[in-house]
Amino acid sequence: MIRSFLFYLRRIVVWYLLFLAMFLLVDWVWSPLGSAVQLLGLVMIVFVVIRAHSHLARVRMSHGKLTAAALASRQHRQIEVPFEAEEAFDLLDAVIRELPGVEQIDSTRNRLQIQALVGYADPYDLNQLGRYNPMRWIVSQRNRVLATVSHGDGSSSLSVTCEPQSAPWSDWLQVDDGVNLQNIEAITRAITLGIARHRRGEQQAAAQTATEKELAIARLNLLQAQVEPHFLYNTLASAQYLVRSDPASADEMLGHLIQYLRHSLPRTDRSLSTLGEELERSRAYLQILKIRMGSRLKLQIDVPAALLATPMPPMMLQTLVENAIKHGLEPQPGEGTVWIFARSNQAQVAVTVADDGKGFDTQASGAGIGLKNVRERLNLIYGSRASLVIAANFPQGVAATISVPSHYTEEPSHG
Repeated sequence: MIRSFLFYLRRIVVWYLLFLAMFLLVDWVWSPLGSAVQLLGLVMIVFVVIRAHSHLARVRMSHGKLTAAALASRQHRQIEVPFEAEEAFDLLDAVIRELPGVEQIDSTRNRLQIQALVGYADPYDLNQLGRYNPMRWIVSQRNRVLATVSHGDGSSSLSVTCEPQSAPWSDWLQVDDGVNLQNIEAITRAITLGIARHRRGEQQAAAQTATEKELAIARLNLLQAQVEPHFLYNTLASAQYLVRSDPASADEMLGHLIQYLRHSLPRTDRSLSTLGEELERSRAYLQILKIRMGSRLKLQIDVPAALLATPMPPMMLQTLVENAIKHGLEPQPGEGTVWIFARSNQAQVAVTVADDGKGFDTQASGAGIGLKNVRERLNLIYGSRASLVIAANFPQGVAATISVPSHYTEEPSHG
């Protein structure tokens, strides 16, 4: 209440003193006009009171409390935003352009500064009187917005000022009907909403990334499940047959199967294996096949010990070995050889499985489900950093080469 009274009193006194000086001047020049000037002064004081009341009412509606800062016609805010300067500048520029009554904007990106002129929309529609509108001397008709963006460490600071275009001394005579307070609060709210939208977008992107990763893991699980039963069913069927015809060979085959499972079961579908573990798995697999194929199958392995720790997805090497047997050596009569060798060029490790069997057919050319699964799994785990290449072996057969990064760390799961 006291603050409102002082607000009225200050403007009444200032305008009264102004008209008192005008009255004394006119009375000194021509005394008959003194009465008219007194009447004009009385009318103007009434307009001043009306407009001061309008200003107080508008400030109370928009701010709630009549503080000295809220009643001021010149408003300033310092706003911290979690954006880089360029992104913060774009947000601030878009917000200022949405202010009602914006007439002119001077946006300077390289200096991170924005200046704008904001016209006053008279709620009483007295602007129709033009130059004869008595309110144009009491209410600021044009306001401006001055904004700058300052760099920070991963964030930015926004300095925003909303004020009348006139000089500061005019604040003793004029009010702004709370326009600049409304503008500064509108800018602050819009920036807050922009930050909230940005954070929601980041959260949605993170959720989508987590969902995509879970889908990728599910696809890997499905692809792995398509590979493992194929070998297990064949091995158990062969063991079942040998139990009746050759128990000793059946016992040896089951021993190799146990060795194979020892390298398979502790490893979860989500984790990578190593080249050494996969090589041991493939050895056990090939020993099982040697029992069935006898002297027809020969094996040569050349894998440097330094590469045995190379991370590698499980079952991939065995898939290539299985393809070499099934589509290369088994369809042809006579002996055949499977080569497994690995080489490194520091950034990549290339593991090749080659055979001197039948050569290219529909499966060995890369269209089979096993090789298709290998390609999909490599893409899901490594993206473009890994590859599978199928080529003709010399003088006959097929060579399949998997290239993977020599050093690779799995990202932690977001469960």
